Amino acid sequence: MSGIPEPEEFRERARRWLAGVARPRADDGEWGSGSDSVAVFDNWTEEQEREHTARVQEWERTRYDQGWSALNWPQEYGGRGLPAYYEQLYRGEEAAFDVPHRPEIFPVTQALVAPAIGLWGTEEQKRRWLVPLLRTDELACQLFSETEAGSDLAAVRTRAVREGEGWVLTGHKVWTSGARVATWGVAVCRTDPDVRKHAGITVFLVRMDAPGVTVRPIRQMTGGTSFNEVYLDGVRVPDTDRLGPVGEGWRVTLSVLAAERLDSGGLGLDNADRALDLAGHLLRPLTGAERQRAADLHIRTLVQRLMGLRVTAALVAGREPGAEASVGKLYATETMRRTSDLVSELLGPSLVADTGEWGTYAWTEHLLGAPGYSIAGGTDEIQRTILAERVLGLPKEPVR
Repeated sequence: MSGIPEPEEFRERARRWLAGVARPRADDGEWGSGSDSVAVFDNWTEEQEREHTARVQEWERTRYDQGWSALNWPQEYGGRGLPAYYEQLYRGEEAAFDVPHRPEIFPVTQALVAPAIGLWGTEEQKRRWLVPLLRTDELACQLFSETEAGSDLAAVRTRAVREGEGWVLTGHKVWTSGARVATWGVAVCRTDPDVRKHAGITVFLVRMDAPGVTVRPIRQMTGGTSFNEVYLDGVRVPDTDRLGPVGEGWRVTLSVLAAERLDSGGLGLDNADRALDLAGHLLRPLTGAERQRAADLHIRTLVQRLMGLRVTAALVAGREPGAEASVGKLYATETMRRTSDLVSELLGPSLVADTGEWGTYAWTEHLLGAPGYSIAGGTDEIQRTILAERVLGLPKEPVR
């Protein structure tokens, strides 16, 4: 493909390529047929996670090797140098084909960690890491959150102490998706406890199979173990695996978080659409309150999609989205809450009694999983603070 094709031309080429390597997705959209899963987080054993991860890696390598991945990256990293929104155009076409579902570690690896290395890495680090991450030969998870830091990521306590030509990391991370299958963990660590908290942070890439790294799955309300806690007990990391300057880790972290929020705006739309389908297929007339709640949810899905278009328009115009990312993330989590409210009202006791009826008890997966997204990717409270201080110009909270 020479130059930058027009969007419709690009989409048509993507459709032709996909038709040659994948089967069209079976039309299971008919109500009552196909899978009725509306799980927010994957519920699988470690063996199932590893098997599915391997299938997705095979597909992602096919995309990369044939020029349909890393679309906005330079050619030296296997990309095409296209505008960032062309990835969204491609995803829209791919949705019509039967390809493996991408769990969270894949967008984390390709859309969060790889760009951070592209921005902050040395030339040697870029040569070493970018192609394996973009091709998904290696996967990366985020070692950010900590139990004692709460929503304040800058309050991180995991320590990194300089020792010879490297560092020794000691601490505890939590809520890490994909830790069992990741090659690398991007660890936010405190390297100087004597300066203000945002200034004493450094970021490292840690081998997840290194001595001293222990991964323990966390049991969710749904019964699955999508998340993990990770213990770092005297883990030795060479200085060559430090990402960005010493003490500048907060800026590195912000570049990852910005990409994460940008990727969160479409959350919950599929399940909201499914809930509206449920409203249309009940074997009884809706009450006035149910009709109102369904109409409100329908309007929210339209608005949320329009907000996604605003983000795309910002990318097309060559600028980084600003407030749209935080607004979109907040809006998406509220859409998920309102989806839960509508389904609870529509199904009543059928929601909690597994009668085997299609599209009823399966909704427990959504109700139990959706609250997690008010925390994941930056809590709702953090998003509101960002909007209040950086967009509306309201006074900052006093420093304690």
